[in-house]
Amino acid sequence: MPIVGERPAWRDTFSSLRVPNFRLFTIGHIVATTAIGMQRIAQDWLVLELSGSVAAVGITVAMQFAPMLLFGLLGGVIADRYSKRVLLMITQSLAAALAVALSILTLSGAVEVWHIYVIAFMLGLVTVVDNPARQVFVNELVGPARLRNAISLNSAVFQLGQLVGPAVGGILITAVGSGWSFAINALACSGVVLTLALMRVSELVPTPVLAKAKGQLKEGLGYAMRKPAIRWTVIMVAFMSVFAFNLPVLLAAYASDVFDIGASGYGLLNSLVAVGALTGALASTRRGGVNLRIVIVAAASVGVLQAAAGTMPVLIPFALLLVAGGVANLLFITAANSLVQLSSNVAIRGRVMSLYILVLLGGQSIGGPLMGWLVEAAGAHVGMIVSGGVPALAAGFIGLRFLLVRRRRARAAGRRSGTVEAEKNPGNPGSTATEVR
Repeated sequence: MPIVGERPAWRDTFSSLRVPNFRLFTIGHIVATTAIGMQRIAQDWLVLELSGSVAAVGITVAMQFAPMLLFGLLGGVIADRYSKRVLLMITQSLAAALAVALSILTLSGAVEVWHIYVIAFMLGLVTVVDNPARQVFVNELVGPARLRNAISLNSAVFQLGQLVGPAVGGILITAVGSGWSFAINALACSGVVLTLALMRVSELVPTPVLAKAKGQLKEGLGYAMRKPAIRWTVIMVAFMSVFAFNLPVLLAAYASDVFDIGASGYGLLNSLVAVGALTGALASTRRGGVNLRIVIVAAASVGVLQAAAGTMPVLIPFALLLVAGGVANLLFITAANSLVQLSSNVAIRGRVMSLYILVLLGGQSIGGPLMGWLVEAAGAHVGMIVSGGVPALAAGFIGLRFLLVRRRRARAAGRRSGTVEAEKNPGNPGSTATEVR
């Protein structure tokens, strides 16, 4: 599905930032994603310190994403029924409260692994509503004409936060411990609530509010499954989320067991992925269109690069492959997100995006403990190879299937064309009727 007819002009690379509300949203998003990156690194490393188990880190990831797997579609229905701006103010306030609780437990020295599991699960419940509401709210901020550019910039901002946040978080852990990272995230979530409150509501492009009725969840699921662009994108995202998107679990093992570089090194490895991802997100703003082929090729690239990283015995080539994988990763994410959003009617988009996010985040709740178990059983290198190899094989299978379908349709179209030509020239012995027979 093409989004624009030609590649955007350089002056339009940041065109969505011309919208005042989106500028305000972006400022809050930069601060929030940086703080989230700090909290994620601190949370994972704290679990590793308390338990000494990479599998426990995987369980933490599972606890945070399991609510999306269980209740994700319901979150889409809620996002379609209520004001997205109000929903985001509520969810960010709850996220701030959870960060405060985790900060107090950690700074007081009372924190235990089960505390982190519970808070991670509760944060996952918040995400069930926050994520689909956030995805659709971007459309309300900029309108359909600038949506693709806004999605790419939103991804770039997220990756900028993931670049700075883990590096700063790693330094903070070494200097003063994990508790202050949680406190900073609480302040950042409060800042997001403030930016939402300051927006000019009259300048938003509101999406239709869904009246309460039976069967709406089923309607959204059926709509998504009937559209090949959405269905196959979601299937590819499922493979990526279960295997390729659990790098925090894998990198924790590399930092502690393979390269012995500690918490600051763990933050640095995550930042290297974000360097590539930020590059990929900015590159995606220059893309003239998006289709299923781009999604599949990008997924295959992520898989191959990640599997190749698993074969690297030394740090420097491993780090370079992480950067390259980050570029491919964000080209995949922005293409998949854009294709799903722009292939769905705006009145049902919240429910469609909730399915997309259910698979994207819910898959990680399965993949987190799975990859943690694999790392403990077979080692970090095997875990990294599997994390890339399985999505690469899936992308190859889907790509081959579409190649065969395309050839079959081309042959069918040729036969139809020959039949039509023969009907037009029934007495011509040189007509394509002979070829049809």
